[in-house]
Amino acid sequence: MADERTRRISEFIEPLRVRPGRSVHLRHDFDPRARSKAVRKKKEGRELLQTGITILADYQARLAAQDTHGVLLCLQALDAGGKDGTIRHVMSGVNPQGVHVAGFKVPSAEELDHDYLWRYAARLPARGEIGIFNRSHYEEVLVVRVHPELLDRQKLPPESRKKIWHRRYREINDWERYLVDNGFRVVKVFLNLSYEEQRQRFLRRIDVPERNWKFSAADVKERRRWKDYQDAFSEMLSHTSTSWAPWYVVPADRKWMGRICTAAILAHTLIELDPQFPTVSDEARARLADARTELMAQAPGEAGRRNHRAPTSARHGAAV
Repeated sequence: MADERTRRISEFIEPLRVRPGRSVHLRHDFDPRARSKAVRKKKEGRELLQTGITILADYQARLAAQDTHGVLLCLQALDAGGKDGTIRHVMSGVNPQGVHVAGFKVPSAEELDHDYLWRYAARLPARGEIGIFNRSHYEEVLVVRVHPELLDRQKLPPESRKKIWHRRYREINDWERYLVDNGFRVVKVFLNLSYEEQRQRFLRRIDVPERNWKFSAADVKERRRWKDYQDAFSEMLSHTSTSWAPWYVVPADRKWMGRICTAAILAHTLIELDPQFPTVSDEARARLADARTELMAQAPGEAGRRNHRAPTSARHGAAV
């Protein structure tokens, strides 16, 4: 592990982390337009983002090869918060076979016949994979809290509605601890968008024909509940940021800043996990040498044999 690199990334993301037990008032505690002292300009941001993407590609390959752990990244934001663009840019350099993105729409009839975490559990990453929830199980304490009438569709018995939000916070915390205990790191990012920036992004979706498909009249309807959502986010952050599954509040008004922060948070999670390529036993190494000898014997002529000499590390018995 590169200690200096780890230290710099850790210092960069630390102001974004919600300390466990902290009472969060989103409107006052986190600035959607904040910039790091280390990154003041967009050009510097592009360079840092590329560094983060390179780190992610390296550690994702190790994660897949080791095949003992998985990583779950949960992205939450209001409409036009930049979730899709963040995923597209941050994960642009990784092997798509090792990344799975799950989005969650209105629950189906089958999903409503199960407990509220059932459909999220079904989309978790496997060992060796990075899973991304584009919206996540936190919708159950956000949208459902702002619109409590949605609880009726979940067909809950009367006793299950008592102190429902605090109970769900506890259940989610316990579920995430269960995942961590079983080898799956959970990291959660809230893309913090301002009221004015959301207005501007909605207008661009309306005014630019190529973006019309992104806009829904329901977006403006939900915007009328801005304060309710800010309160719900504040409660969520206050009750569910834990030592085993922390929340990070990322300034999202500047898209490039949000992407840099998200890349750094995910890179830090993987660096801390520190997956390694498996070592090869002496017996397996001997089989590799036998296979190589057989393949070399099949080379077309002397020139082919010269061009396929074993690398120095292999000739001296280094681990493959």
